[in-house]
Amino acid sequence: MHLTSTVTLLLAATTASAATHDLWIGTDTGPERMSQGIYHLTFDDEKGTLSPAKLAAEASQPGFLAKHPTLPVLYATVDADGGAVAAWRIVEGNDGKRLQPMGSVPTGDGGPCYVSVDYTGRVLLSAQYGGGSVASYLLKEDGSIAERVSLLEHDDPSGVVPDRQAACHAHWAGVSPNNRYVLSPDLGADRVYVHALDAANGVLTPHGSVKTPPGGGARHFAFHPSGTEGYVVNELAMSVSALGWDGDKGELTLLGTFETLRTDQIEGEVFNSGSEVRVHPSGKFAYVGNRGHDSISAYRVSDDRASLTLVDQEPVRGSHPRNFAIDPSGKWLIAAGRDSNTLAVFAIDQETGELQWTLHSVYAPAPICVLFP
Repeated sequence: MHLTSTVTLLLAATTASAATHDLWIGTDTGPERMSQGIYHLTFDDEKGTLSPAKLAAEASQPGFLAKHPTLPVLYATVDADGGAVAAWRIVEGNDGKRLQPMGSVPTGDGGPCYVSVDYTGRVLLSAQYGGGSVASYLLKEDGSIAERVSLLEHDDPSGVVPDRQAACHAHWAGVSPNNRYVLSPDLGADRVYVHALDAANGVLTPHGSVKTPPGGGARHFAFHPSGTEGYVVNELAMSVSALGWDGDKGELTLLGTFETLRTDQIEGEVFNSGSEVRVHPSGKFAYVGNRGHDSISAYRVSDDRASLTLVDQEPVRGSHPRNFAIDPSGKWLIAAGRDSNTLAVFAIDQETGELQWTLHSVYAPAPICVLFP
């Protein structure tokens, strides 16, 4: 996007009433990283600025985070006990918000990479990349984790990309808008699995699946605000697929697939990998992260939500954008650079969906999850 439009875009982004939002950061705490656990910041949606990142809790590999829908409780995947999910109570400290441990429960399978909570606040969900499975856990009234009640193994790897798809690799698990189903894209299977959810008891039951492009590597999913369509980023193929959703039947339908990077942008590159997909609160735009190319592709969503038109490819002003988030006002996008230890703020053009870097970024060690509660 041209710099000449910066002032206009930023003025448009600050027309709504201002608010300050909490922002939680999950991180990579590996031996070559500088992170110590989960970090907290605040975001001013009038100025589009972030406070300094402060350590809220020490944890080992707290990759992806989720917030309870009504309680001050935060959840994360961690590498304790061979892979587990953990809970913390959010409290006010002398220097901002901090996290008090509330215990953890093993997943029963390897490599948890994603966590979410159902709309009732009774069920926690996790996806295990290493084991190719989805697990569910009952939550107590205080939000702590009671027990794991389901562990469903995916068992149909596509094998199209031998070194990545010889086994199943569940990469995301989240509930449908009616809270009756759990969807789980699987990178190794080139499928989005659908599991029926009994929210009262936390039990998952296999329900079906839809095939995604062969060799694509389905990774993360985002529903459109309509609740009848959604989008899955295909990590290996650098593409994003539109899916139709029938909430009554619990059925997905592949509608179309759209590139995130052109062939000439991919050729010759040592590494390119799709990461995250987000839909703007207005439903007018969708965004996909491109690692290697270190950019975010912005799309205009068609009126029928079945197709995406590329409108922008914006550098993230950082390295390895594994995750990014749109703030609750819909005016800003915050992109995490894991390898650059940065969070960069972009203004969203409310008419076109294009992104403009605000020249504002802050230090955050090895960020891989950006969560607005």
